[in-house]
Amino acid sequence: MVGIKDIAKAAGVSISTVSYALNGSPKVTDQTRKKIEAIAREMNYVPNMAARTLKKQQTNIVGVYLADYGGSFYGELLDGIKRGLATFDYEMIVCSGQRSHLFIPERMIDGAIILDWTFQTTEINQLGKQKQPLVVLDREIDQASVCKVLLDNKGGATLAISKFADIASQKVFLVTGPDGYDSQERYQASVKELNRFGIDYQVVQGDFTEPSGYQAAAEIMATNPTFPVDIFSFNDEMAVGIYKYFAHRPEEIGKEIRLIGFDNIELGTFMNPRLATIAYSKHRWGMVAAEKIVQLIQGKPAEDEVIYTSFVAGKSCP
Repeated sequence: MVGIKDIAKAAGVSISTVSYALNGSPKVTDQTRKKIEAIAREMNYVPNMAARTLKKQQTNIVGVYLADYGGSFYGELLDGIKRGLATFDYEMIVCSGQRSHLFIPERMIDGAIILDWTFQTTEINQLGKQKQPLVVLDREIDQASVCKVLLDNKGGATLAISKFADIASQKVFLVTGPDGYDSQERYQASVKELNRFGIDYQVVQGDFTEPSGYQAAAEIMATNPTFPVDIFSFNDEMAVGIYKYFAHRPEEIGKEIRLIGFDNIELGTFMNPRLATIAYSKHRWGMVAAEKIVQLIQGKPAEDEVIYTSFVAGKSCP
């Protein structure tokens, strides 16, 4: 493998001059830099990123931690993060699993954006105490080096239950998600509003996946419910599963089954009838998270922010 010693020999300069040139240092002239860069290209020189990182203590890479990559939810969010980071000349890598957590303390990345309910809060707090730059999208953390960019889950759930109240619902089935921040926030706000309106409810456990939505619909129908059946699915992926369950049954969504989702994924616009859901800008969520993590990396103050929600009407809940 070609190293800077080989380039220095070919260029007839010192090793330090080659290092300055390849790292953009003003200690060399433009003419010398261009000469060395041309020789490096001819020799197919590949920079040793690990060595450069140790020297500069900077990678210009941010880790984005997700619990999984399934479903259609993450694309728009990741695109927002990618575009936001590019504005500051940063790139991202998407991480999942316990071993990738080592990237943070070992400085293989400059900071992390976390939307992963399996990433333990105790570990995040410990990393925060070590002054690691972190942005969390899915929990409350009180650390100076940890910034929160959270969804207005309570506002969104309140909008959904208010819609059911407007159509004189007698009982709402709450199809919940895994035991994480977003699901808990939506559950607490839903129960508070249901009690306020005097509406009965029943909880059906899901896990934010399409198959769990299908299974939840089967569980609901096994109770021999009174029609119309009102369902608040805590995300749209599970709502898709609910649609699939009723696709081969006589009950129609929008008539006997009244359904509201959460997330406003693109697929919902093509479903028949169109899915009523709680919307927010996933792209903006990602852009804001990117801005906050770069501010923390650069030692600047980063204020917490909330991504607000709205109700999108659809004939699944007329």
